[in-house]
Amino acid sequence: MRADLHTHTSASDGTLSPRQLVQEAKAAGLAVLAVTDHDTTDGIPEAVEEAARCGIELIPGVELSTDVPGSEVHILGYFVDWRDRELAGLLGQLREGRVARAQEMVRRLNRLGVALTFEEVLRHADGVVGRPHVARALVAAGYVPSFEEAFSRYLARGRPAYVERERFTPEEAVQAVLRAGGVPVFAHPLWGGDRERVARLVEVGLAGIEVYYPDHAPQDVRRFLDWAEEFGLVATGGSDYHGPGPASRATLGSVYVPPGAVEALREVWASGRRRPAGR
Repeated sequence: MRADLHTHTSASDGTLSPRQLVQEAKAAGLAVLAVTDHDTTDGIPEAVEEAARCGIELIPGVELSTDVPGSEVHILGYFVDWRDRELAGLLGQLREGRVARAQEMVRRLNRLGVALTFEEVLRHADGVVGRPHVARALVAAGYVPSFEEAFSRYLARGRPAYVERERFTPEEAVQAVLRAGGVPVFAHPLWGGDRERVARLVEVGLAGIEVYYPDHAPQDVRRFLDWAEEFGLVATGGSDYHGPGPASRATLGSVYVPPGAVEALREVWASGRRRPAGR
């Protein structure tokens, strides 16, 4: 049962609509697809509808971005209730923060002599605005030759137009996923992951870890598999697919997903482990 448990649509920073993404998953021979847009579930209803038409299992998900000293940690939530009002409120706050962040990036670019406007950035954003949209606007306006150079010259952490997000911790993200009835998983732990942080997140309800990912070398996979075994976490995998183009690290469905991962996530979702203590 082929699956891809980490994908994005135009509701956040992907280039395909939810419907197009599901259709591409069908063409790629996938049986299970998780839509995990950044800080939004707006693409889920359309994806669910198209998945039913195509005969694919659609796992409703989300990817929450958090900051830790010197790095970022992303938390994936699977089987979340995208109609949950508390989750919707949180995601709305995070999206507002993304808008303010992107506006400040544009102001910093302007001070650097780059005459980009926020309106130009918004032309590249159908949904949640973020750094990839700023990067695409820079390429379209001719200020940089490539998406990658937009980040390396201006937008990556430590570069002159980088802006920190409003503080939102990994622990808060795990708890938010749990309150929405979902299963929280540590995304691409090569970024911001260490054993002590994983251990702390397990204490607040972390249930899985993304072991298989395009940037993970064999030694990384072994280390993350060891953590999964040590902490009793579901080992997952995904391509982090953003559609055709340079924003995708791998093609849809090309990253290994352990055969039992989907069922293991479903078992956690169906159990009491999916709710935080006291709820």
